[in-house]
Amino acid sequence: MSLTLHTIKPALGSKHRKKVLGRGNASGHGTYSTKGQKGQRARSGGRKGLKQKGFRSMILSFPKMRGFKSRQAKVAELNLDDLNSSSLNLITPKTLFKAGLIENVGRGVKILSGGDIKRAVVVEGCKVSESAREKIVKAGGQVAKKTP
Repeated sequence: MSLTLHTIKPALGSKHRKKVLGRGNASGHGTYSTKGQKGQRARSGGRKGLKQKGFRSMILSFPKMRGFKSRQAKVAELNLDDLNSSSLNLITPKTLFKAGLIENVGRGVKILSGGDIKRAVVVEGCKVSESAREKIVKAGGQVAKKTP
């Protein structure tokens, strides 16, 4: 059998006949016409809920998660202990990135006071927590006044 325009048929089960309602009991869909008994949705025009077709099912299919997860890059956080392990004297976001101490510089860097610093360092262009600032200055280092 050759494939020509008059021999092409749709896939089996892909086409359905429209359900004919309210044409007597012999049709199988008479009396209540598959609408059940009484109630708002048994009447013409009676239906509640979202008007856009398929939108409700789409909303229901999304996983419901509590809270909010930001897509923005987070501020890279770094403890004073991490600065001890590197031999950097001038600490900027770029030098920290090159040394492999942070993964990205997208939203900036914040130095936290975890641990102690044992040598004098100069910090520029980084946010610094108040307790970390005190420890850096106590070790003989400097923190630039203009921090982003």
